[in-house]
Amino acid sequence: MLADFFILMKAELVITLLIFTLLFLKIGNKEWRNESLLNIINLLLFINLLSGFFIAKEGTLFGDMFRTNELLRFEKNMLNLGILIISLQSYHWLKQHKHVPEFYMLLLSTLLGMFFMISANNILMFYLALELSTIPLAALCNFDLHKKIASEAAFKMSISSAFSSGLLLFGISLLYGTTGSLNFAEISSQLNGSPLQLFSFILLLSGFTFKISAVPFHLWTADVYEGSPVAVTSYLSVISKAAILFVLVSVLYNVFQPLGSNWYNMLFVLSVLTMIIGNLFALRQQNMKRFLAFSSIAQVGFILIGITGQSAEGSASVIYFVLVYLFSNLGAFGVVALVSSLAGKENIDDYKGFYTHNKLLSWVLAISLFSLAGIPPTAGFFGKFFLLLAGAAKGNYILITIAALNMVISLYYYLRIIKAMFMDENKNPVEKINAGLQPKLALAICMIGIIVTGLISGAYNYIYSLVK
Repeated sequence: MLADFFILMKAELVITLLIFTLLFLKIGNKEWRNESLLNIINLLLFINLLSGFFIAKEGTLFGDMFRTNELLRFEKNMLNLGILIISLQSYHWLKQHKHVPEFYMLLLSTLLGMFFMISANNILMFYLALELSTIPLAALCNFDLHKKIASEAAFKMSISSAFSSGLLLFGISLLYGTTGSLNFAEISSQLNGSPLQLFSFILLLSGFTFKISAVPFHLWTADVYEGSPVAVTSYLSVISKAAILFVLVSVLYNVFQPLGSNWYNMLFVLSVLTMIIGNLFALRQQNMKRFLAFSSIAQVGFILIGITGQSAEGSASVIYFVLVYLFSNLGAFGVVALVSSLAGKENIDDYKGFYTHNKLLSWVLAISLFSLAGIPPTAGFFGKFFLLLAGAAKGNYILITIAALNMVISLYYYLRIIKAMFMDENKNPVEKINAGLQPKLALAICMIGIIVTGLISGAYNYIYSLVK
């Protein structure tokens, strides 16, 4: 029994062990150089990633409150990979920071919460895990302690998280009152579509959409992304959003399937609003982090289309797109992180003539943006294709047409960045950036991921085999 406990909770226990290791390094007598600390931490994160592929089994713990299977392990491994990439990309920024262990303790604490959230089979455990994953994020947003804009970002993150958590908790209490259970399977069997149950579901969905920055619950996103360090912005944009999407798909498909006709209409409206407003606001941004913030909002609109498919194909398309999005968005943020930390520039106009001295980084950013735009043969094209295909299974061609038009709009603002880098002249372009080994490795992983997940069909087929 004890062996089963260690195997089933292996991912969570490894993260906990890493947190305590960092704590001991921090309070120990030896003063570690940041470079040495970062090398040790990145090695530990790599070991953590490898551990996710060995010694695994399916099962439940704590009276079915915690569950794990091959699909959930795959989702957690995706997050582990994302954390490693972000850590490698942040090398230059963290090398100059005096709170390196604290940064990773907070980061891994949020990751631990996300792991428990993904494995939650009880709505109360889900809520507690969500809080564990959210509260340290506010501190991370304010990690550049000397910047006023970082404090503002942390404040907005705290207020918006508190409001969305309040909505979730209110919805949970009403759902418990109408079903008499907190277990996901028992809740599903008690759903009858009564007005009070629908109201509780709307509150729950509102809490989820706050976390994934869907319109109209997106207003905090751009300000928090701009004020936070680039590493934290990357984490919010990719890892945090991915974890919530995994849980949202699971909850909608497995718990609220009896209300499928109701939440289909809600997601239809949310998807259209999110795509249109995300794209329109992205058109007028001048800061790269705000630009990528509204870009990520628009991407959520496409993901919601896949969820409306209400099928194994819909679930597989969402998970596959999140994998593609991880490589694409982190590839873009990797270049932004280097330019921000080594050149101190974050505006789009600063990228004019970027190709002059930074040819390789220009191509990395261009390929990442092409993938986000959904241009073949990058993985982003196949990701959006599968999302639209899953949504089209419902026969709602109006939604697919709106999505296609929004893809055209998004192409304009992505090409705007590429035009600035390759075609626009600049009397003082960004000087040659010496990225270093670790950031280069992170960018290489992203480029390989964009190409391999797009051109090799095994990635989608494997995910589909786990879902069905």
